Amino acid sequence: MFQIEIREAQRKDVPAIVSMLIDDVIGKDRENDADLTPYYEAFDAISADANNSIFVACDEVGAVVGTFQLVYMHGLSVMAAKRAEIEAVRIHSYFRGRGLGKQMFAWAMDKAKADGCAILQLTTSKTRGDSQRFYDQLGFEATHIGYKMSL
Repeated sequence: MFQIEIREAQRKDVPAIVSMLIDDVIGKDRENDADLTPYYEAFDAISADANNSIFVACDEVGAVVGTFQLVYMHGLSVMAAKRAEIEAVRIHSYFRGRGLGKQMFAWAMDKAKADGCAILQLTTSKTRGDSQRFYDQLGFEATHIGYKMSL
């Protein structure tokens, strides 16, 4: 299995992260790396939020090969369970199919649990059949219907 190191993303990682967001069947039509200013502004806002972090997976030479975001949410439901939402999971296309996703999710699950979360949740597009099968294999259950609205 291909081994990775996971660390908190740094500002210098933004171009590599955006590149992975673009190198995606959905992202290619909604992301644009011509001007990284909005991405840097978003990264700075995320970095300033104690309940919101972006992580990167790096190969043996330190190149960014994967990324995901963890957002912690406190709530009153489910006996006031703290939740973690995992978002924007991407693996560089060259490295897909080598077990990186499993390693990233295992790391994210351990981190969320260590940080007091009782639930790890995610959403995925209905068009992402491969992702849905992957999440099923990891033990996630499709228990809810998600809705989104552009504002």
